[in-house]
Amino acid sequence: MAGFLFDSLYNGLQNVLDLRQQQQGLTSANLANQNTPGYRARYIDFEHTLNDAIYGQGPVAMHKTDARHMTPGDTKNPNIIEDDPAPWSLDGNSVHPEKEMARLNANNLLYQAVTKGVAKRLALLKYAANNGK
Repeated sequence: MAGFLFDSLYNGLQNVLDLRQQQQGLTSANLANQNTPGYRARYIDFEHTLNDAIYGQGPVAMHKTDARHMTPGDTKNPNIIEDDPAPWSLDGNSVHPEKEMARLNANNLLYQAVTKGVAKRLALLKYAANNGK
């Protein structure tokens, strides 16, 4: 029954929320280590990770169980990129607080958008379960 109620779109949205949560942790760690010598800023390459999950390329490729069915790829271990420090960085740290704050805000907005989509889908299920009341 859970497969009927929570289809692949719901599971895909859940994977996106998991990725956004991981990005939040990475960005928080980047900001916490902005004064740590040699620390390299890390972030998830969302475009590459989601593209691989959708089109079946790379380590998170979708696995087909049938020619007509596709399941989402493994987005639990996304491609994490480390920024190289700028040539003028004296301590080898690659964290730019302004860039990280922009990433934090963008990630927050996208997380809220996906959460709103999941809430709408659950509201439709609730509406159907209550016979349209």
